[in-house]
Amino acid sequence: MASTRFSVLSSSSLSSAELLSPTGSSGRFSLPSAPSITTAVGPSKPLVRPNIYDRPLNKTRSAEVSASAFAFLFSEIVQYTQKRVGGINDFERRLNTLGYRIGTRVLELMIWRTEGSSKAPKREIRFLPALMSIHNNVWKAVFGKTADGVEKSVENADEYMIIDNDPVVTRSISVPRELSQLSCSSFTAGLVEAVLDGLGFPARVTAHNTPNVDHPSRTTILIKLDKSVLDREELFK
Repeated sequence: MASTRFSVLSSSSLSSAELLSPTGSSGRFSLPSAPSITTAVGPSKPLVRPNIYDRPLNKTRSAEVSASAFAFLFSEIVQYTQKRVGGINDFERRLNTLGYRIGTRVLELMIWRTEGSSKAPKREIRFLPALMSIHNNVWKAVFGKTADGVEKSVENADEYMIIDNDPVVTRSISVPRELSQLSCSSFTAGLVEAVLDGLGFPARVTAHNTPNVDHPSRTTILIKLDKSVLDREELFK
């Protein structure tokens, strides 16, 4: 990503020493010496900067991160990871692991906020409500928007899909032709997997590029549930 550079140009022909000197040859640039007040006031106190860990978590729930800052950070992560992998599978596995670590923290924060703001916090014990919560609440908390769709596999009862037509994590990523099968949304898949595990719905989550004419960056997050989840769902019927 190209970064904007700023340069300061001086229109004066004076040297830097003349500009910085308070007693230069030109009287109009000289400054009168100010009376010393350090002896009366004493040494200045060090500047105390606010600590981010002291901020109330509930008051920062609506704070947004710069999209350009996020894109720069994630692109650096992708480039760093690319130099340390031996293939696409290893590449996606590492991105998935990183997303999983983020997902555990996202779930913890969302649960803490829910319990703090609700008199009767509710925990989802059915899979579909939990999936819709990820589609709506988790996506909006992390990416600033809800996902574009949720689908259920017709052939396999244990497979569900979350559709994102324009993933935030891939907007500033250019994948070379030799890595065309790579899906950087494996980071998102790891995040979803962590949230599902934390809610008690163990699953294997992967990301797949599924572009179409209208949405060339369309991505499908495939969720393959563990058999224990299906068995528990049968008990609730």
